[in-house]
Amino acid sequence: MTTAPESKSGCGTTHTIATTIHGRYRLVVPEGHGPHPLLMGFHGYGENAEAHLDALRSIPGADSWALCTVQALHRFYDRKTEEVVGCWMTKQDRELAIADNIAYVRGVIEEIRLQPWAGEMMVYAGFSQGVAMAYRAAAFARFQSQGLIALGGDLPADVLETGLNGITELLIGTGSEDPWYTPARLAEDQAKIESLGLKPTTLVFEGGHEWTDAFRISAGAFLADVLRGQ
Repeated sequence: MTTAPESKSGCGTTHTIATTIHGRYRLVVPEGHGPHPLLMGFHGYGENAEAHLDALRSIPGADSWALCTVQALHRFYDRKTEEVVGCWMTKQDRELAIADNIAYVRGVIEEIRLQPWAGEMMVYAGFSQGVAMAYRAAAFARFQSQGLIALGGDLPADVLETGLNGITELLIGTGSEDPWYTPARLAEDQAKIESLGLKPTTLVFEGGHEWTDAFRISAGAFLADVLRGQ
């Protein structure tokens, strides 16, 4: 058991304690014995594994990949639909949540790699809040990836400090009207990545904070390039 004092108040002290929680993920595997490449996806705030699986399946050529979408551990109800959705973290105990999430994703990949169809090739993909999770999984989960797809989300500073830790192929996109991850923020991330000697593929498409056909086509071309490069 571990505890970490967080803050003090007139009502006493706050502590944290490690515990066990079950996560869930969705997995779709192509027909055939394999080995199949793995596209590992992370959904945005207020979404779930099913929604992100639908998004990945809409990418041209994705049917030749095993598709895994990991659901965030912190679940809640969408107030409008009563659907169970999730988020990756809040500002409370943020560093602990990051460590928990990385260990969680590592466990999912370890389980998948035990399957007889599993190969070594893997690409991470994230949307919105899930982009930071995709970057951190690629940098810290101890499994080498051949690429990363980021839609509508920032490059975390802790990942940048690693030099992107072996991530060489990147596709970064956002909508021209995205109010959160603006084209200007994409340009800032592009400059940071290029300062490391890498050349990410970028796309600013017509639209907002969303998946669009233009981005799906670019993602499909990116995945095809990754396959050809191996």
